[in-house]
Amino acid sequence: MWTRLYALIVKELLAVLRDPKGRAILIGPPIVQLLVFSYAATLEVRNVDVMILNRDSGHWGQELIERIDGSPTFRKIEIAGSQAEVRVAIDNQTAIAAVEIGPDFSRNIEAGAPADLQVVLDGRRSNASQIVAGYLSQIGAALAAETPAGKRAGADIVSTVPRNWFNPNLTYQWFMVPNLIASIALLIGLIVTALSIARERELGTFDQLMVSPLRIHEILIGKLIPPMMIGLFHITVYILAAVFLFDVPLRGSLFLLYGSAIFYLGSVAGLGLFISALSMTQQQAILGAFLFMVPAMLLSGFATPIENMPGWLQPVTLVNPLRYFLVIVKGVFLKDIPLSEVVNQTIPLALIAAVTLSAAAWLFRRRLE
Repeated sequence: MWTRLYALIVKELLAVLRDPKGRAILIGPPIVQLLVFSYAATLEVRNVDVMILNRDSGHWGQELIERIDGSPTFRKIEIAGSQAEVRVAIDNQTAIAAVEIGPDFSRNIEAGAPADLQVVLDGRRSNASQIVAGYLSQIGAALAAETPAGKRAGADIVSTVPRNWFNPNLTYQWFMVPNLIASIALLIGLIVTALSIARERELGTFDQLMVSPLRIHEILIGKLIPPMMIGLFHITVYILAAVFLFDVPLRGSLFLLYGSAIFYLGSVAGLGLFISALSMTQQQAILGAFLFMVPAMLLSGFATPIENMPGWLQPVTLVNPLRYFLVIVKGVFLKDIPLSEVVNQTIPLALIAAVTLSAAAWLFRRRLE
């Protein structure tokens, strides 16, 4: 059995690595995706343009403008001369927000009366507008604390000082790069595995494989191990890039990370074999892989928390292997999570692998009938 398995594994690796296009797909795009997505896939809002309509001639209006201009969030500050310019800027999306300072802004501050600001936001970019509104509110609150009324009331105000655990400087790449380790490994592992059986059918070697001395479970193992080896190679490259290129701290155990990665890649390969067993051509296999991969990314907690999803949709995420491995890889990198938590997240991966591999084996047996 071991000789037959070794021959099938070598054959699968050669089928992938001897193809120049296959080698290019396995090496080039994943590295490019890691480098590009690490900088581009971010929910931070920076380098945005803001317009200010200052109708106040006092000191506090100018102080507010200087504080907004000095914020690293905003790239350029445009001074408007009228409300019509503000409307044109928002309508044409040349500014994401506009701040109107009323004529009595400084006078009200000196008199200890409430001083209002009007902030006009581009609702077509709702998420970015909400974040920009939060930045402007923080700037306004900091200015209010330095006004005469703010200093008098300072003793009666309870101040909050946030302390961020695991990522003190809120470096977004510390969150993004571990996510990419899991998601790109899903992409490569799923596509390589999904194409394996479909490629055999197109080349006319599937029937030869079925009548060979190899048994069903040997075929599954032989088709399972090469994508897992390729996936472990990519995960290793991503870990090295995360630590040495992006300076992401690795606080946890590599042993736990790689141990759980084996079960994760096993579940991914199981899904790929199930898709491949259903597909008759490589085109169908690729479409099937993407049909699973896009919902898997959206339902994994990669971009939005699972808790924010509707109650009826949250149970669907339980069959998504990416959901569990994201918890592991981020926890090992940033939190040094214990063995018990890794085991809790690895058990569902093992169950997914068992179910998908059993389903693939059942489909193979039906082909033989």
